[in-house]
Amino acid sequence: MITPRSIQKGVSLGAMTTLGVGGDAALFTAPRSIPALVAALEWANANGVPYRILGGGSNVVIADTGLDELIIRPEMEGQVTESDKSDVLIECEAGLQWDALVAASVAEDWAGVECLAGIPGLVGAAPIQNIGAYGQEVSQVIHQVKVWDPAIGRITEISGKNCGFDYRTSVFKRTAGDGRVVLSVTLRLQVGGKPTIRYGELARRVGDTPTLSGVRDTVLELRRSKSMVIDARDPNSRSAGSFFMNPIVDLGTLTSIEASVARMGLDPATMPRWPATAGRFKLAAGWLIERAGLSKGFRLGRAGLSEKHTLAIINRGGALASDIVELAAHVRATVRATFGVSLVPEPVFLGFGRPTVALLDETHRLGHMPSPSA
Repeated sequence: MITPRSIQKGVSLGAMTTLGVGGDAALFTAPRSIPALVAALEWANANGVPYRILGGGSNVVIADTGLDELIIRPEMEGQVTESDKSDVLIECEAGLQWDALVAASVAEDWAGVECLAGIPGLVGAAPIQNIGAYGQEVSQVIHQVKVWDPAIGRITEISGKNCGFDYRTSVFKRTAGDGRVVLSVTLRLQVGGKPTIRYGELARRVGDTPTLSGVRDTVLELRRSKSMVIDARDPNSRSAGSFFMNPIVDLGTLTSIEASVARMGLDPATMPRWPATAGRFKLAAGWLIERAGLSKGFRLGRAGLSEKHTLAIINRGGALASDIVELAAHVRATVRATFGVSLVPEPVFLGFGRPTVALLDETHRLGHMPSPSA
């Protein structure tokens, strides 16, 4: 098998993730154009080489043993816009930094992503995870996703309504093993639109006449206060962001959890909850973690919980991927024992085997097949 000169061997991946853990990639390439990316995918398919997309590395935990596959890190950043008096369609290539897109959109007075400021990673990962924060989700503004589909060997376009979006998931995430790769994302934003104010903490900060730039600045302030903005000077930001999804439970489970809270001597009414779909309720994972006895700054070896936010697992310095997994498993077991709720991790775990499956008890979260990831 002849390896193209653009493909390197034995490249370390740890420094390419926000957690700073992970072994080497057997093969690695960083295409700077969509044709170059497609060429790498076609080479991999022709030679039977498994591949995976690694974007900003903000939503993955890579095993210490590394990945025996071709890792592709998109670096194409092109943008094309079409606008009228009310809407603008902006097609962004997958390698563009997400926060750069938010900043540019707000500067143009285009509404729809202002609450998603400060989220690390690349545009290509946004529809996969259906990123969201402070009352907005990217699914609300996605018009179309362009993907390379290995099953048919060509580029296809998927409308936003056919992306199967749900809370922190999509058809791309649920079918991660089919090898489809996001090439670009087209957003429909509102020209001169009003900012989205649905989140209580945000509403209290921005006042009665919020602007898009004011909302973006406030979101960044809130995220920095919780070390949720990547900053080399802040060790608490050496994380994968929110490590666990907020659980969504039915009324019976909610009642059971409230009983547990009452037995702890707490008022169940103080437990945060929000109505979800079909009579279900979304709970605050961070609140459950802290009330289960795992406070901010909790440590387990070289991994720990952020000193600012219990929802973030951090690399305290020199941690291995196995340290991160051990702490994640401990958090899940503690919350389950206290409240009977199993927290589901947000990051994708790559290159791990069955021992990790047993620890995390979430077999569908472990990436063994070629798939796009954050």
